[in-house]
Amino acid sequence: MTTTTSTTTTTTLPPPIAAAPLPEAADPRLDPVRWDPSPDPAGRRRRARLLALVALFGLVAYFSWLLRPSRVGNPVLFTVLVIVELFNAAQAIGFWWTCLGRRTRRRPRDAVTISNVTVDVFIPTYNEPVDVVEPTVAAAARLTGAQVRVVVLDDGNRDEMAALARRHGVGYLRRTVHSGAKAGNINHALGRTDGMFVLVLDCDHVPAPEFLERTLPEFVDPTVAYVQTPQYYANGTAPDGAVAGQLPAAAWHQQALFFGPIANGKDAHRAMFCCGTNVVFRRSALDDAGGFPEASVTEDFELSIGMHERGWTSAYVPEVLASGLGPEDAASYVSQQNRWARGCVGALGRVLRSRLRLTLKLQYLLSASYFLTGWTVLVYLSLPVIRILTGAQPVAGAAADSFLAAFAPYFALSLAVVATIGGGRYTFGAYTLAAATFWIHVHASCAALAGRKGRFVVTPKQGATGRQIRPVWPTLAVLGVLLVVAVYGLTKGTDAATLNNVAFAMVHITILGHGIAPALLPTFTAAEAPSAALEQEAA
Repeated sequence: MTTTTSTTTTTTLPPPIAAAPLPEAADPRLDPVRWDPSPDPAGRRRRARLLALVALFGLVAYFSWLLRPSRVGNPVLFTVLVIVELFNAAQAIGFWWTCLGRRTRRRPRDAVTISNVTVDVFIPTYNEPVDVVEPTVAAAARLTGAQVRVVVLDDGNRDEMAALARRHGVGYLRRTVHSGAKAGNINHALGRTDGMFVLVLDCDHVPAPEFLERTLPEFVDPTVAYVQTPQYYANGTAPDGAVAGQLPAAAWHQQALFFGPIANGKDAHRAMFCCGTNVVFRRSALDDAGGFPEASVTEDFELSIGMHERGWTSAYVPEVLASGLGPEDAASYVSQQNRWARGCVGALGRVLRSRLRLTLKLQYLLSASYFLTGWTVLVYLSLPVIRILTGAQPVAGAAADSFLAAFAPYFALSLAVVATIGGGRYTFGAYTLAAATFWIHVHASCAALAGRKGRFVVTPKQGATGRQIRPVWPTLAVLGVLLVVAVYGLTKGTDAATLNNVAFAMVHITILGHGIAPALLPTFTAAEAPSAALEQEAA
C-alpha cells in the first residue's frame, strides 16, 4: 500500500474513555434530518417507466425530423448541433437506465452482525475552523456497533486541532510532508493504524451514533470493498435555506437527485462509486488497491474504478447517517464543482482503458461524461448569437413552429421523467445553478486536454455574506453578450427568424440570471468569512 512516511511527525492520543459532551451551538447539522433517500415507491417507478417509454418515442420522432437531409443549414453548425443532441440523448437514456433499469438491490437484514470488528474512523482536516470540526469529532467518539478508534488527520499541523482531539479523547496524527493532499493524508494514516475497517468522514459531516450499525452488515458479503452513504447538506434543507434560488438550497437539490434515485439505481447495478466521505472501507480491499491514488483531485472516483477492476463490489445504504455542510456561496460552489469536473473529465481515459465489465464501464462513463454537459449549454447559448450576427443557422427550411412541434414534446417529456424520478428533489434553482456554471465544465475539459494537473482545494465550510462578482464573471460576460446581441437583432429587423432567436436569447438570459442571482443578491445567512480568500480558492 502506498503511504507517505518520510520525515513524518506522528502524535497519537489514547482512545476515549468517556466522550466529552457535544458542543452547544446553533448548528444545522445537529437538527433533525429533513430528507429520505430511500428508493421510490413502486407506483412512482411504474409511472416514471411509462413516461420514459413515451419520452423515448418523442426522442425518436425528434431525431427523425432533425436528421432529414433537407434540414441541413450551415454544415458545420448542423454537425455540432447533431453531436450535442446525441450527447444529451445518451445522457437522458443513461439516466433512465440507471434509475429505472433494475429493481432495488436486496440489502442484508439489520439483525446481521459481524463479531469482533475494529473500525478506524479517519477525520481529515486542513484549514477548516475548529467549530466546524468539533461536532464531527464529538459525534464520531460516540459511534456504536464496533470497537472504534477515532483519529483526527491534521494536515494543517495546528495546535488547536491537537487540543480538540485531546479534549474529546481521540487519536491525532499530523505529518511534515504534505504530499498527495487528502489522499496522501489518508494513506499516511493507513500505515499507522490496523482496524479491520476504515470509516472516512469529511470534517464537516457529523455522523449519527448508529452509522456503523447500519453499514457494517453489508460487509457480510466478502466481495464488498466499501459501503457508501448519502452526503446530506443540512444547511441546504433548513427552513431558512430552502427558498428556491438560494445557493445552499440549489446545491443541495443537485445532491439530492444524485444521492436519491441515481445512487439507488447505481447500487441496483452494483456500480456505486465512492464519494469521498461517509464511506466505510474494508481494509484488505484498500491494501489490495494500493491505497488512495494521490495523483488525482477526485481520488475517490479513481479508487472506485481500481477496486471494481480487481473484482471487488460496492454497496449503497440509502439512509442519512451523517449531516454535513454544502457550499454556502458562489466561490465555494465554483471551487467544489471545478475540482469534481477536473477530476472526472481527467478520468475519462482511465475509464475507457479500464478492465471493467460493460455495465460498470458504462456507468462510470455516464458519471464522468456528465461534466462535459457544459459544452452543450455553450452551443445552445451560441446559436442565437451566431444567427443574429451572421445569418448562419444549423437547421434550414424549418419555421419556429415546425421546430417546436418536433422538439417540444421530447423536451417536455424528458423534464417530466426527471420530475417524476426526482419526486420534487430537483428544483428550478438547482437546474439554473448548473446551467449558469456551464463554463466550469468547459474550463475543466480544456485543462484536461492541455495536460494541466488539478490542485486539490478544500471547499470552504463557511460562506461570505457580500456580493461575489469574480466567481460568476464568465456568466456575467455571457449575459452581456446575449443582451447586446438581442438588442442589436431587434434594431436590425423584426422578421420571424430574428424574433425567434431573440426569444431564445431572452430565455437563456432568464435562466443564467436566475442561476447567478444568489451571488449578486445573497439572501442566505452565513458566518462571516473573507470574501477575497474564498475567491482566491475558487480561482
